[in-house]
Amino acid sequence: MLKKIMTVLFILICLILQCSVLSALSLGGIVPNLLLILTSAYGLIRGEKDGLLIGFFCGLLLDILFSDFLGFYALLMMYIGFLNGKLNRAYYPEDYKLPIALIVISDLTYGLICYVLLFLLRGKFYFFYYLGHVILPEVVYTVVAAIVLYPLILFAEQKFHSGDKRRTKGFV
Repeated sequence: MLKKIMTVLFILICLILQCSVLSALSLGGIVPNLLLILTSAYGLIRGEKDGLLIGFFCGLLLDILFSDFLGFYALLMMYIGFLNGKLNRAYYPEDYKLPIALIVISDLTYGLICYVLLFLLRGKFYFFYYLGHVILPEVVYTVVAAIVLYPLILFAEQKFHSGDKRRTKGFV
C-alpha cells in the first residue's frame, strides 16, 4: 500500500512541478519532462508492468491537461515505460549511466514521435528547426532535471522497498 501511495505522490508532485514551477523557469519555452523521467525510472527500477502502468497514468494526465484528443500521450508513455522495463534485469542501482542514457533515448524518441505524428502528418516539414529548437533543448533540460530527480526516486525505492524479492534474483 505504501508503494502505491509513494508512486501516486511522485506522479502528482512531478505533474505539479512540471506544469507550474518549471513552466515559470522555462528556457525558451522549453520545460523538462518530469513525467517522462518518472516513467523511465520506474520502468527501469520496477520492471515492465509497473513501467507500463505508471507510463499510462502519466500520459493520461498529460492527455487530460494538454492534448486535444485522449490517449496519444498515454499510449506513448506506456510504450516508453514498458521498453525501459525490459532492461530491468540489466539494471544496477549504483550505476547511474544506464538510467541517464535511457532517459536521453526516451526523450529523443518521445520528441521524434511527437514531431512525426503531431506535425509532419499535418504538412509541417520543419524537422531541423523542431530538432534544434525543441527536441534537443528539451533533452538537455530533462537530463539536468534527471540528475536531480533520479537519485530521489532511487532513494525512495530503496528506503521503502528494500525487502523486494525481485531484487534478489540473479541476472540470468
